[in-house]
Amino acid sequence: MMLETKPTKSLDRRLHAYRPDLADARLVGKVEAEHFVEGEAGAVAAPVADLRPRPDLSAGIDTQLLMGEPLRIFDRAEGWAWVQAETDGYVGYIAEAEIVSPAQQVTHWIVQPRSFVYPEPDMKRPRGSALSLGSRVSIIGEAETRGTRYGLLAGGGAVIAAHCAPLGAPATNDYVAMGARLLETPYLWGGKSAFGIDCSGLVQLCMMMAGMSAPRDSDMQAAGLGREIGFDELRRGDLVFWKGHAAIMEDGETMIHANGHTMSVAREGLKAAVQRIGYLYGAPTVCRRP
Repeated sequence: MMLETKPTKSLDRRLHAYRPDLADARLVGKVEAEHFVEGEAGAVAAPVADLRPRPDLSAGIDTQLLMGEPLRIFDRAEGWAWVQAETDGYVGYIAEAEIVSPAQQVTHWIVQPRSFVYPEPDMKRPRGSALSLGSRVSIIGEAETRGTRYGLLAGGGAVIAAHCAPLGAPATNDYVAMGARLLETPYLWGGKSAFGIDCSGLVQLCMMMAGMSAPRDSDMQAAGLGREIGFDELRRGDLVFWKGHAAIMEDGETMIHANGHTMSVAREGLKAAVQRIGYLYGAPTVCRRP
């Protein structure tokens, strides 16, 4: 039976895999545990997989992992796997059915907000699953049907070739523009996909698609993403943080953010947002320039 992690003051449980009974071998000498393991390489096999703080469907999600994201698996029990994402280091529990081990070789990622997987290279065929921006796939060939080109997937099926790019090739050189493409995406606490996303997930996903890296949660981003700047210095691409919230500046006066007020990714004036948010969470705590 899996045991929950008991917090240790010195290490953030979100970024370090340790429990009383088991811990990441890289933490030997840093934490106490009955056993230390290297873990095994794996990857996400579902379009979007929820990562939870404990192996319980009633637990709220901490974050999400996208199709093909690499991870390290430390434990499996009772239909759950205890894992750490390789992309941002986040640790948690994921349904075992949503992972594959060993990890599959991926070649491309999805660079449109959303894209369908078809059973064969023909958009008139019933669609299968839907993939989010940032999903990783293995393309082993191409085909063309009625002038539309498709990437053929290693596991069967096909995706629109124009919706893919070689893995690691930035989808944009402007992560703010990517945020604008995600306007109206539903707000989802812990969400990190184009089907549902939260404030820090929006920052992380958009930056990733522009070839930049960012930690997952807003407190992590506020603590060390880029350099701190003054509120009066804000320009396009800067970030504004409140306690528990993050927003991307589209210019010096307007921001884009996933928020619980509109329950979507929305564009909002900075001054209006400061006034609206203030009565609940106070004034912005810091501004940063990635």
